Amino acid sequence: MATSTPAGSAPAREPVHLTGLLAALIGLALVLLLPRPEGLPVAGQIMLGLLLFSVILWVTEAVDYAISAVLITALMAFLLGLAPNATKPEALLGTGPALTLALGGFANTALALVAAACFISAAMTITGLDKRIALFILSLVGARTKRVVIGAILVGIVLSFLVPSTTARVACLVPIVMGIILAFGMDKRSRFAGLLMIATAQAASIWNVGVKTAAAQNMVAIGFIEKAFGQTITWLDWLIAAAPWSIGMSIALYFVMTRMMPPETEEIAGGKETIRQALRALGPMTGAEWRLLFIMLTLLGLWATEKVLHPFDTSSTTIAAIALMFTPGIGVMGWKQAQSKIPWGTIVLFGTGISLGTALLQTKAAAWLANIIVANLGLAGASAFMILALLSLFLIVVHLGFASATALASAMIPIMISVLQQIAGGPDAASLNLIGMTMLLQFVVSFGFILPVNAPQNMVAYGTDTFSVKDFVRTGLVLTVIGYALVLLLGATYWSWMGYLKH
Repeated sequence: MATSTPAGSAPAREPVHLTGLLAALIGLALVLLLPRPEGLPVAGQIMLGLLLFSVILWVTEAVDYAISAVLITALMAFLLGLAPNATKPEALLGTGPALTLALGGFANTALALVAAACFISAAMTITGLDKRIALFILSLVGARTKRVVIGAILVGIVLSFLVPSTTARVACLVPIVMGIILAFGMDKRSRFAGLLMIATAQAASIWNVGVKTAAAQNMVAIGFIEKAFGQTITWLDWLIAAAPWSIGMSIALYFVMTRMMPPETEEIAGGKETIRQALRALGPMTGAEWRLLFIMLTLLGLWATEKVLHPFDTSSTTIAAIALMFTPGIGVMGWKQAQSKIPWGTIVLFGTGISLGTALLQTKAAAWLANIIVANLGLAGASAFMILALLSLFLIVVHLGFASATALASAMIPIMISVLQQIAGGPDAASLNLIGMTMLLQFVVSFGFILPVNAPQNMVAYGTDTFSVKDFVRTGLVLTVIGYALVLLLGATYWSWMGYLKH
């Protein structure tokens, strides 16, 4: 039921941090007022200013991400519209073409996949299938505390294949995990509670790397790869490349968490029965759950056999699955049910992020920045392995300032593509695999292990008040070191053998 605003009171407003907004505007103005470097078009300088503006907004969270997307779009339309055309400097671009460029990301097929993924997550929540799958897996692992941890990690792995939204996966698991903690009679500030909740969030981040459809930031990278190289990476190709890292990290997660935050007890009396009771309370599977499970397993099969058994791309098959979910008679939800559960702001940010990155590439701003990075990191003439090592470390450090991997991918992947293209023009890097290296660097974009604010799923878990920031940081630092070491190990062996670094 709608509620009216009481007389004399102001309507609720989105939180705005004026300091961050002012800093973003000052950063934009400073870049625009600086002398233009040689070789950088006017439009390129404007895009560098808009990149700094965007990064400051995203890092400070001065406004909601969706609002930042609208601000960026408006500024792109007017600032680029009043600037010389990058391809025809004798004429202004015009606000119409500039707005078309600013909205170009919304015509990207990767956006359709992200939007469809949000509807899949909504269908899982509406039918309760995600909760049933989670409880079923936990019911199989037993009541020993360390086995419950394994169960939580396994649930995260399974749901990463079926629920293409990190926040949705963790939001589904958090109440289940909290229910287990309380049913077991454990204090929510106990080591076991903190261990279980941190492991739940970190497992989600780990499998964001392993599964192409598990996170929106992967779709950002795919969108840029398609724009820059005219090729894509199939779901199965991504899994073959990323799964070894995610499997290794899942094992490391178990040992790091159980050693650094050992549970107070070895076994919880009646724990297994508690989980089974929660599962029984759901009752038998409904028709909607069976239909959704069938649709999801079919979709998973289509993803895995893309370009192997059929010519259909991931986005198209996913859109078809969403159409079935809405079809009367065989569907599982209605529009009114679904729309309130869709994170529309994420979709808007995604489209704007693709537009921002595309404009950085088209105005040669990304290429100019790439020259600086190549020179300062000593990448010119470096081996493919050293390029991977240095750029991965660069992205890990930069991620500390971001609260969204989608925003990080939007800002950094176009620059990484330009860096790789610059290096590929050198005498030693003619055989550099640009698409493979971009994919590997995108894996590192998902490294949100250190701070709770580095990823929305971390904040969902942190909101349960089961662990301290200190616990998250100290375990997250160890996981980040291990994750980086695994990148280096796989870069020197498996990824190199598979041709992801060099052709």
